[in-house]
Amino acid sequence: MAEVTGSATQEDLLQVQSDVSRLQLTVQRMQSNLEGSASASTGRSREQMAQIEQRVASLSRQIEALTASMASLNSRVDELTSRLDNQARQSRAAPPAVSPPAPRPVTPASPAPLALPAGAGVPAPSSGIATLPPGARSTTSAPGAPDMYQAAYIDFSKGSYPLAIIGFREFLRRYPEHALAGNAQYWIGEAQLGLARSQANAGQADRTTQALEQAVQEFRKVVANYPRSGKAPAALYKEALTLIELKQPAVAQARLQYLVDNFPQAAEASLAREQLTALKDR
Repeated sequence: MAEVTGSATQEDLLQVQSDVSRLQLTVQRMQSNLEGSASASTGRSREQMAQIEQRVASLSRQIEALTASMASLNSRVDELTSRLDNQARQSRAAPPAVSPPAPRPVTPASPAPLALPAGAGVPAPSSGIATLPPGARSTTSAPGAPDMYQAAYIDFSKGSYPLAIIGFREFLRRYPEHALAGNAQYWIGEAQLGLARSQANAGQADRTTQALEQAVQEFRKVVANYPRSGKAPAALYKEALTLIELKQPAVAQARLQYLVDNFPQAAEASLAREQLTALKDR
């Protein structure tokens, strides 16, 4: 009886050992499967992250290219607008052309050839091209000016305000009479506002106030130095808004009224009227 019991116990032990071995193998397989799944998942995650990073980089490059294109187009629009304004002013200022009377045909009294005075020559036909007087030069169509203006405007559009200010100042130094000079002066004021916003976000209150005050001065130069510029109304309006931010409502009100009185047809005039009403209601 004991042998039977012992034999049964030994068989049971062998069965248990066999079961344990199978379980161990199963656990090992499961662990290897889990590790394989984890590594595959990690690999897929890394691949997905790499793809996402590539897409983000591609989108960033596209955004930069679009920003540069927009800056180029905006500067081109500014240039064309200024040229049209110049042409319109020149056409209004130029006196009407008077056609000279047609010469009467002269019939010679005799077939003998007419003798010319001594030293007289036959005048060369006019080419119709107006030439500048000696020493005069035109900066309105200087070939390097649009490129310099566009480079400064691209810096401005990217938020590189100090570089934009330097570029526009250099443009004004080289081409003070260019059709885009008023626009360049206006964008210097806008760049100062951009600096003020950046300094305000950084918690630099003193430097923010200095940048706002400088923006007022730059906008004021547009009206003072380029009163016929297409940016003059916008400069007046931005100057007034900056004065309001500087807690100078009385001066802002005077500038807004000047805008309404001198540029009543400008788009900024209606905005100025709204601001005047808001200031009076305070």
